[in-house]
Amino acid sequence: MVDFWRFAMPDLRMNNTRGLFAEFLVHQAVGSREPRVEWASHDVETDDGLRIEVKAGAYLQAWEQRTPSQVRFSGLRACTWSSEGGYSDAKSYNADVYVFAVQTAREHADYNPLDTAQWKFYVLSRPAVAALDADSVSLSTVRAAAGPPMSFAALNDCIRSADPRPGTNGG
Repeated sequence: MVDFWRFAMPDLRMNNTRGLFAEFLVHQAVGSREPRVEWASHDVETDDGLRIEVKAGAYLQAWEQRTPSQVRFSGLRACTWSSEGGYSDAKSYNADVYVFAVQTAREHADYNPLDTAQWKFYVLSRPAVAALDADSVSLSTVRAAAGPPMSFAALNDCIRSADPRPGTNGG
C-alpha cells in the first residue's frame, strides 16, 4: 500500500490529493467508521447519517508560483448521481454541513500537510451555504459567513453544532 501511495499521491499539494486528505481529516475529526464512496453526493458521512461536503484550498501548489494562490472553493452545488437514473437534471446543495479546509502554509519550506496546526477549518450548514447562492466562493466570503476558523481539535464540535437536521444540536 505504501508503494501505491508513493506512486499515486506523492505530493499533497496537488489539488486532488489535498482534497482527499482534507476529507480524511474531517473523517477522522468526526470519528466516522463509514468508508468513502466515490460517487456519493457528499464526501464524509458520520455514523448517525450526517452528510458532510469537504472543500479544500491552499496557498501553495505543487507547481512553481510567483505568489501564493487565492483560495476559492468550487462545486458547492452539484448534480447527484444514482445507478437507476444517472445524473440529476438540476444542481443542488447535497450535504447537511459544509467544511471549508484551508492548508495555511505560505512557504514551501514550511509546508507540512500532516501538521493539523497548518489547517484552518470553516464550517457552514446547508442553509447557510444555500444563502450564499453560488457555485463557487472565495475564502473571504466563507470567512464572512462562518466567522473565525476552527482548529482540527474543535472541528467535530463545530460540525455537530452546524447540523441542521431536526432534533440535533444545530437543527
